[in-house]
Order: sequence, then C-alpha cells, then structure tokens
Amino acid sequence: MPGTDAVTQPRPLTCAPSRAARELGLKRGEFDLAAHLGRIRTLPDEGGGGGRRVPRTEIDRLLARAESLRESVRVVGTAEGAALMKIPASRFTRFAKLGLTTPVKWYPNRYRAVVWLYLAEELRRFVADEKNARLLTGRTPEDLRDRLNAGADQRARNWRGRHCGFLLRQADGPWERAGAVAGFLDPEEIDEVLTDPHERLYVRSLRSAPPAHGAPGSPAAQLAEELMTADDPDEIGWFRSDLAREVAQARTLRPAPRPASPTQNPAAPNQSPAAPPPHLAAPPRHPVPPRPAHGLRAWLRRRSPRLAH
Repeated sequence: MPGTDAVTQPRPLTCAPSRAARELGLKRGEFDLAAHLGRIRTLPDEGGGGGRRVPRTEIDRLLARAESLRESVRVVGTAEGAALMKIPASRFTRFAKLGLTTPVKWYPNRYRAVVWLYLAEELRRFVADEKNARLLTGRTPEDLRDRLNAGADQRARNWRGRHCGFLLRQADGPWERAGAVAGFLDPEEIDEVLTDPHERLYVRSLRSAPPAHGAPGSPAAQLAEELMTADDPDEIGWFRSDLAREVAQARTLRPAPRPASPTQNPAAPNQSPAAPPPHLAAPPRHPVPPRPAHGLRAWLRRRSPRLAH
C-alpha cells in the first residue's frame, strides 16, 4: 500500500555453514577445518537437522579478520611444507614420521596412497623455535635415526589423536563423546570395554564415521576406515581407557536407552524386554573379525595402508 513502510525482516540468529563460509570468504574445506580447530564457533542445529549452525555474532566477530583466519587454516603437502621450512623434502618426511610435525588432513591419491597435509602456521612456528635449529640444519640425532630405522611412522597415529580432539570438541553430550572415541576402535574392542549390551548398542549408534573419501565401499572409503582405526597396542589401550572413562561419566548423567517393557509398550506385547530397540540395532561399520592373538600384532601392523612421503 502506498505510504506504508516496508516491513524489515529480523536477521536470523544463526546461519548454515555454507552461507557462513561464503560471507567469510572461505572455501567450505577451509571453513570446516577452522571449525574443527575451534577458530569458528558452531552450535547444534536445534531444528533437528543434525548438523551445525553458525551464530551471526560469530560471523560478525570474524569478518574484520577474515584474511588472517584464512591464512591460519592454510594447509601444505610435503613439497610445499619442505620449501616453507627451507629443508629437503626427505628431511621433512622424517620429521613427520617421527611426530615432530602433525598432519591435520589427508587425501588419497589415484594410487590409493595417503597424501598428508599440514598447517603452514604450525610449520612456521616450528622453524621459529630456536630449540629446533639443530634439527633443521644438523645431522639427525642418533636416537631419532634409530627410531626411523626401526620403522617409526607417527603420521596416522598423530592424525587420529588430533581428529579425536576435533570430534570431542563438537560432541553435543556425554554419550556423543563416547561415540566419538569409539569411532577409533574396532567393534571387538568396543565389545570388550562395554559389557552392558544396551550401552554397547547405543555407543555404536553414535560411533563417529571416518572423514568422507569416496562412495561407501570404494577403495578410498576403505582406506579412510583403515586410517581411522587405531592399530598399535598402546594406542588401542589409550582409546579403550578413554572410552571406558567417557561411558562411566555419561552413565552418571544419563543412562543409555533401554527397550520398553511389555507393560510400557502394549502395542508389542510379545516383545522381549532384552531386545534392543530397532533404531539402535544398526550393524557395525564393518564386520567384527575374530580377535587375533597378541603375538600377531606385528603381522597386523604390516597390513596398514601404504603411506606417501
């Protein structure tokens, strides 16, 4: 109607990650990494979509320093990382295998080998630290050479530890935290830690999936599954202990869901009280293999995927 002021629509309090990335001038991968690193605050989607939302106040806070945010999540591979540190690529690879630099992401190349990516910001800090000057220019210390000669390669393990931290920061509750940790264990390991069948099924339903790489069942997806699963005995023990602790804490706050009894569910009078609810009876991410004897651990480690330098 003429003379009537246009009605101003209130600005939404949150927005989708894709829109937040566009407003901040970030690629979606850069946005996701920034969120994983805790540099962009996200919230659970209260609309029931199961995803994450970004508060408008967070976008407003970051707009003034969008360029520095983008630089803080820049990732580099071995060749670019070595050039940044002014060292040969072979020395850079040795650093990574020894755990002196930690991958933040990875992707499979066409040969199904893993290409590790590192934060450029962290590599610059490594170079700036005077304690590392001898490592950058001098002969590799004998104890480190011995570890390399023995086959040390911490890249996958360090990535798992870092990725677990990402998932725990985004977990929406205590049982979700347990599911994040369980994602790094074989189902048989979960079964040994969780003796209560209802807790076991619930944690499995919340188990974190590997980062998406290829269609389900593809070689890339299988590689992601392998890299997501702890394979060293001490690393497995660490995740098992962490899972037990997270479940114990979750149990005190909220018990795992139990199936309804016949009196609580008159529509299904013949249902056994011990039967798990259908939505928790999803199969594990991969079949449970027979548990190997401890003497075969070395053989299992030789099955790990070929890692690119």
